[in-house]
Amino acid sequence: MRNAIPDFKERRKDAVEARRNMVAKFRAANDQDDPAVMERRRERAAKAAIRAAERAERQRVRAEQEAEAARVAAEQERLAAEEAARIAAEEAEREAALLAEQKAARDARYAMRKAAKKARRKGGKMRG
Repeated sequence: MRNAIPDFKERRKDAVEARRNMVAKFRAANDQDDPAVMERRRERAAKAAIRAAERAERQRVRAEQEAEAARVAAEQERLAAEEAARIAAEEAEREAALLAEQKAARDARYAMRKAAKKARRKGGKMRG
């Protein structure tokens, strides 16, 4: 009866045989003239071309979306600037109106003081 555990020589012989089988399988798979290999290469090339076209389409769509987003952002920025300018103009107009109103009130008080002083002078001369 033979030993159930293979010895070193048997393991080495099995490994060499396995290596030879792998090399033979690899060579058979890469045979340049084999119609199946040529068909697989054509399929891979066709799939690669399709992927490249899809990638180019995605990039084109992405570029269009980015351009549209930039256009929308520029439009929003322009509208915001117009709104800020309108608000600043209204604020300046209110400020100018307030200053004019304050000046008119100040001038009216000054005129009243002048009139009161003049009336006092007139009234003082008459008494004297």
